[in-house]
Amino acid sequence: MNVINDPNLMLNFIDGQWRPSSEGSTFPNTNPADTRDVIGLFPDSTAQDALDAIESAAKARQPWESLGSIKRGDILFRAAEVLSRRKEELASAVTREQGKCLRESRGEAQRAIDILRYIAGEGRRLSGSTLPADEARSMALTWRKPIGVVALITPWNFPLAIPVWKVAPALLSGCTAVLKPSPLAPLTAALLVDIFTEAGVPAGVLNLVQGDKAPGETLSNHPLVRGISFTGSLGVGLAIQQAAAPRLARTQLELGGKNALIVLADADLDLAADAILHGAFGQAGQRCSATSRVVVERTVREELVGKVLSRIGELTIGDPTKESTRLGPVVNLDRLTACVRAIEQASDSGAVIRTGGKIADEGGLIHGFYMEPTLLTDVAPDSELAMEEVFGPVLAVIDAENFAHAMAISNSVKYGMSGTIFTNNRAHIYDALESFEAGMLHVNRPGVGAWPHMPHMGAKLSQYGAPECSPETWDFYMEWRSACISFLA
Repeated sequence: MNVINDPNLMLNFIDGQWRPSSEGSTFPNTNPADTRDVIGLFPDSTAQDALDAIESAAKARQPWESLGSIKRGDILFRAAEVLSRRKEELASAVTREQGKCLRESRGEAQRAIDILRYIAGEGRRLSGSTLPADEARSMALTWRKPIGVVALITPWNFPLAIPVWKVAPALLSGCTAVLKPSPLAPLTAALLVDIFTEAGVPAGVLNLVQGDKAPGETLSNHPLVRGISFTGSLGVGLAIQQAAAPRLARTQLELGGKNALIVLADADLDLAADAILHGAFGQAGQRCSATSRVVVERTVREELVGKVLSRIGELTIGDPTKESTRLGPVVNLDRLTACVRAIEQASDSGAVIRTGGKIADEGGLIHGFYMEPTLLTDVAPDSELAMEEVFGPVLAVIDAENFAHAMAISNSVKYGMSGTIFTNNRAHIYDALESFEAGMLHVNRPGVGAWPHMPHMGAKLSQYGAPECSPETWDFYMEWRSACISFLA
């Protein structure tokens, strides 16, 4: 499963050249499913590396903008074809360095292809308006222009799809970019940059800087960077916002989530149980839109919990490269420790562990970061487990008296990424759509994300700035111009 055939992929990519960190320092990238497997040593980039990438992007800006959105879209279409051809290579890389099951990685690769094709097609639809003029022999019109150099800072949990849904609109709009992926997923980002380069993206238009804090802070603070698109934790997002504010740089921030799935007494409980399993334990619970809370009417709680427990018992934990595996590892030891700590704290506060709750190591035979799928009942709605993101395969079940009570519990957290309800009551469906304080809503289906052509967005502290994966994203990457024109002859 060694997908590295080119040593360049373990370098930065600046001004069309693969090159090491300016100081030559590196960090190891380790397989979370088997820590004995060191994937490679990647550049631990410095502030100077980030500065070089910014300057490269600034130099390439004008020629790339002048190319026009239709030709830029043609390049993105070619990138989608290359990505399709290399889909299995990308999926293998995602699984090896992030740990999600190979079937999930293939799904992520297909989503990346779908998003890339969708954005490429927007090259013929980036339009403004022709407006009435106040004067005779005059006309008025509006159009969009790219904002310039943008920094794209991406997380480890979707190391392919999220970079695609940032890089594609950045390039289509005419911006030039510096991509800084998570140090937990450097290989997938390098493969993606290689794909865009193969598709014909010119030197300097898309740059890649690996590493952690030093390049991230430089990108956030540099005056030539006119926009920062970030997906990650609330704390880092707030720091980026504070860094960008003094120079009025734009930010697009997708942050945490603590998502509720409401189950009312009239719901199809089997359908709800299937959705809960997918939402809570798919990708080992490491999604911003993961189902981390089930808020269920008390009268059907035990019946629903029994159905979910039965499904959890059928999950195969282990090697994510095997087709039979349904639950892979969490991404690193910090994440594993956070899961255990959250479960212990909830148990000490009165929650009941109905299954799981421990690290899965099979007597020391497992060499990765595996957490048992865990379900807890009797979770207080204001407890830490109910309010704070865990980002692992840990599900809190919270009792509600009725629809209104369930909705109040759902909206009681500071986040608002996703909201889901299972019910056959039409009035409750429409009331829920009006009442959820969340960006992506679902009815009688799993509550994880949206389709590729729909806005990916949250509410409250889950989101700041324009949505992604939709025409609304141009409000981040582009700015408006207007013109009043009088005819001289």
